[in-house]
Amino acid sequence: MNPLKYRSIFLSDLHLGTRWCRAGNLSGFLSSVECENLYLVGDIIDGWNMGPRQNWPASHASVLRSILSLAGRTAVTYIPGNHDEFMNRFDGQSLAGVRIRSSAVHTGADGRRYLVVHGHQFDVVMLYSRWLAWAGDRAYGFAQQLNSGVNFIRSLAGREYWSLSSFLKNRVKRAVKYFSRYESRIARSVREMDASGIICGHIHNPAVRAFQGVKYFNCGDWVDNCSALVEHLDGVMEIVRWFDRKGESPSLRPAERALGVPAAD
Repeated sequence: MNPLKYRSIFLSDLHLGTRWCRAGNLSGFLSSVECENLYLVGDIIDGWNMGPRQNWPASHASVLRSILSLAGRTAVTYIPGNHDEFMNRFDGQSLAGVRIRSSAVHTGADGRRYLVVHGHQFDVVMLYSRWLAWAGDRAYGFAQQLNSGVNFIRSLAGREYWSLSSFLKNRVKRAVKYFSRYESRIARSVREMDASGIICGHIHNPAVRAFQGVKYFNCGDWVDNCSALVEHLDGVMEIVRWFDRKGESPSLRPAERALGVPAAD
């Protein structure tokens, strides 16, 4: 199968090193695409959930090898998030061809400029209550473990996969956004950079929308959604999802396109 060619690909929240990373799906995705620019938009390696005796699965090592091999023929930029903040010590450096930056500005094929950050900078819980963020992460991990039991029961009833952890996380994140003026913080930062919009992760909820005159793109994650933001050669942005279900051939399917998104709410 010939690889799909994009101008840019944005990936966030891989959470390599954890049991809930969908590394097999991610490897399938990486082997099916080519791009000029690859942005790793935070929480690539999960330093919060890796202890000194943590085993590094071979499938996760394969993902890293795929990324490093891409760095030989495409521009790869790694923007650390809150789970891989240990990478901030390398800000401004290049490691094995991968550029480490605390943030970046991406210029699309259509000339639009986008601020690229992980997104935890706008999360009031991360800013002022890191212990609460840590506790929430532990609860999320527990919910991930419950997913297996929930979906075993759903499979017996003939129902499709449903993520309890994603459902709970979305409810909590919506509450946080409401109380923390999350969107206002984003809009202000984008205007300060004289940009058209923002590309981020952190919330694990893939999205293409607009608010307060700002275009907002969230890459999603490789825990529940197996999603990425891609830029086509003409500058059009699109969310795609990787599907790899039993009995089906792995495939990449469009989820949301930026066409038709209004300039503001």
